[in-house]
Amino acid sequence: MSNIPQALTIAGSDSGGGAGIQADLKTFQMRSVFGTVAITAVTAQNTLGVFDIAPIPLATISAQIKAIAEDFDIQAVKIGMLGNSDIIQCVAENLEQYRFPQIVLDPVMIAKGGASLLQQDAVVALKQYILPKATVITPNLPEAEALTGIKVVDDTSAERAARLLQQWGVETVVIKGGHSGNSQSAVCLDWVFTPTAQFTLQAERFPTNQTHGTGCTFSACITAELAKGNSVEQAIRTAKAYITAAISNPLNLGHGHGPTNHWAYQDEK
Repeated sequence: MSNIPQALTIAGSDSGGGAGIQADLKTFQMRSVFGTVAITAVTAQNTLGVFDIAPIPLATISAQIKAIAEDFDIQAVKIGMLGNSDIIQCVAENLEQYRFPQIVLDPVMIAKGGASLLQQDAVVALKQYILPKATVITPNLPEAEALTGIKVVDDTSAERAARLLQQWGVETVVIKGGHSGNSQSAVCLDWVFTPTAQFTLQAERFPTNQTHGTGCTFSACITAELAKGNSVEQAIRTAKAYITAAISNPLNLGHGHGPTNHWAYQDEK
C-alpha cells in the first residue's frame, strides 16, 4: 500500500477554478496530499458571480463516494457545498457507512458575490445530520450566525456560538473573523475552540478583492494536514499561514472577486 496521504473533497465544482473542488484539489496538491472528489453540484460561475447551479443526482453522489471509499485509503474528508437537504442526507448516510477518520466541514452558504449556495431548509438538515460527524467546522461570521442564531462580534459571543456548535456534536470550531468590522478591521482574527483548549489566530488584513475561495482553501488545507497525521491545532495553524499567503500574494485574475494564490505558501510540507 502507498504511504502517500489521501483525502476526499465532497463539494461543488467551480467553473472559475477559484473555489469548490478546484480550490480543494489545488490545495491538497500543494500540501503533498493526493486528492479525490465527489461532486455534489456543477456551478457556472466566475469572479463576477454565480450564474447557474445544477445539483448532481443523489445516486451519482453516492456512487462517487463508494468508488473512493472502496479503493483509496482516505484519512480525511472535506465537505463543502451541499446545496439542499436531500444531498445533505445522502452525504450523511455515506459518511455513516464508510466511517472516514476525520471530517472537516466548511458550511458553504453564501458565495463571495452574495448568491445563496445553501437553501434555507437545508440549514436544519446540516445541523442534524452533518454537524455531529464533524471533526472540525470552519464557519465565517455570517455562517456562524446562520447556524447558531448568535451574532459573533467579540470573544464572548464567539465562545457562545462555538460551545453551541460543540453541543451539537462538532469537536473543534474555527470561527473565521474575516468579515469583522465590515471587512475593514486592521487584522483578521479567528477564534478556535477545541475540546480541551481555546485560542485565537490573527493576521494582517490585506485590502484586496482577490479572495474568492478563501473558505474552501482554508478548510482544504486543514483537511490535508489532518490526512498527513498532524494534530488538529497544528493543521489549523498551518492553514491560517497558508491562506494568509494566498491572499497577500494575489494573482489578479478576472474582473471581480478574484481567486487566491494557491502557490504562494512554501515550506517543507
